[in-house]
Amino acid sequence: MKTRFLFPNKYKNIGWLFLIPSTIFGIFIMFTPSFEPEWLKLPMLSVFSQGSPLSNEGTTCFSFIKTNIANELVGIFFLVSAMLVAFSKAKNEDEFITKIRLESLVWATFFHFGILLFGMLFVFDLEFFTFMIFNMFTLLILFILKFNWALYKSKRL
Repeated sequence: MKTRFLFPNKYKNIGWLFLIPSTIFGIFIMFTPSFEPEWLKLPMLSVFSQGSPLSNEGTTCFSFIKTNIANELVGIFFLVSAMLVAFSKAKNEDEFITKIRLESLVWATFFHFGILLFGMLFVFDLEFFTFMIFNMFTLLILFILKFNWALYKSKRL
């Protein structure tokens, strides 16, 4: 069966190689807000920047700001590696695995938006922002878990 939008199988291992450390490091950064290595504080192009209420900085567009990019690096590594894991072909990609892939993606999408709806109804203020950061990644996480669980149950991993 021809699959046009999947990466070759060899990219799945590369994805796992980066997904596990980026997940661990991401959790570490989320629970250690004071972690900001000085060597990761770099000038970055900002499309939109609003100064803090305590400073005299106003709103600027398309300017350079000096910021710590640890969160951005971890997020990029996580997203790219999770996409490689999620959307790489199985060793023997056939119609059955394609069916499992589609069902897992639909299930993960429903569950992801259910979590989002829950957050919109019951999480407020700054905690909602933290909730949304986690929710950005849940679709891929849920899909990877559901798809691999379904493959494991079918013994076709």
